[in-house]
Amino acid sequence: MALPASKDLSFNGIHCSMSIKSFPSRVVVVRISGTDIGEFGEEPMLELKKCLLEMDPIHLFIDARDVRGASIEVSGEWAAWLRNHKAHLQRISMLTGSRFIEVTAEFVRRFADLEGIMRIYTEPAAFDMALARSV
Repeated sequence: MALPASKDLSFNGIHCSMSIKSFPSRVVVVRISGTDIGEFGEEPMLELKKCLLEMDPIHLFIDARDVRGASIEVSGEWAAWLRNHKAHLQRISMLTGSRFIEVTAEFVRRFADLEGIMRIYTEPAAFDMALARSV
């Protein structure tokens, strides 16, 4: 199934790669691979904020199937950002690729008070299907 036209932005570092893709259907997809130690600073969050200004509220998909790890600081920063922007997030769907990232996602969900809107996926096929239905 072909995805509709989108806006795409990529960040590439030594330890991590990240892309942010927004679709006209108010869907934003963040794909992360590697180990997120914060080498991109606030740039990804600033770009997501731009998406929120253009399409409020959004369904945020976070594809972390290829993430090996994230620092405690980075996890805390993302949790704080999500909590602060919760009113603009219709739903959050996150795919984890390991038990460690799943535990980290659970922490973010609890810390950011996202229990009602954040779903954590451990099966890529289910996540991919939900994404395809949304775009």
